[in-house]
Amino acid sequence: MADAFKSPQAAQRFREAYLEILAMWPVPNTHRRVETREGETFVIASGPEDAPPVVLLHGTMANSATWIREVALWSQAFRVYAVDIIGDAGFSAPSRPKLASDTHVLWLDDVLAGLGVGAASLVGLSFGGWLALDYAIRRPARVRSLVLMAPGGIGRQRNVLLWALPLLCLGPWGARKVRERIIGRGPADPSPQVQRFSDFMALIFRTMRPRTEALPRVDDAALKRLAMPLLVILGGRDVMVDSPGIRDRVTRCIPSAEIIYLSEARHYLGDQSVPVMDFLQRTAGNASPSD
Repeated sequence: MADAFKSPQAAQRFREAYLEILAMWPVPNTHRRVETREGETFVIASGPEDAPPVVLLHGTMANSATWIREVALWSQAFRVYAVDIIGDAGFSAPSRPKLASDTHVLWLDDVLAGLGVGAASLVGLSFGGWLALDYAIRRPARVRSLVLMAPGGIGRQRNVLLWALPLLCLGPWGARKVRERIIGRGPADPSPQVQRFSDFMALIFRTMRPRTEALPRVDDAALKRLAMPLLVILGGRDVMVDSPGIRDRVTRCIPSAEIIYLSEARHYLGDQSVPVMDFLQRTAGNASPSD
């Protein structure tokens, strides 16, 4: 863990704050620690144990708390596994293997095996979208359906560090400006829960070492091989990924894909639980919300 953070003290501050956030999880859940070839992986499991499985992969500089709002709906009909990605701001091992390899695919093989999951639907956001896409390309038989939210690896990757690093050097004000460009401004009078989560994200930005390795770009041939149902959700004001480029490539290479393009949304797309739920119910297996 400490390797992903600026110091052991920073890692400890994060750990304490994350435990407080996880205590706000809105539905009954269990915490799993799965052994993998890259070290231990932390997973939050929610929903009926016999329901179709859905695996959630968050973005970088984040963790499974990303899904704390959406999981309340999705877990009504699915067995939802929120996975802390290795090397990121979670409780999983600090390992950061090279992206241009099959290491993350093998790691996710181990995670699914440890959870007793054969095939699942994947929901990935940003960096997690790239991971989900890479896994679907390499392990198509294990992916029932695929949801990519502002994914990396398809469109031109924007060099966020060029403008973010100078701002981050300006202390809390600069860090706040970086977050605003990525997720937009928060409400003027946030609720205590929203403020608590905002403070938690600010802590991650202050204490974690960001990933600097560029995401490998998926070629057209690989995209065209994707045969499972696919939903892509994009924000028109995203400063991290090329949303128009992603939309155009997906439309050209995968005509059957469903695309939601939110012209005013940033990299943080807002609550997309309802359209994702609708898609999963149509594609992930026999499931219906519990009464």
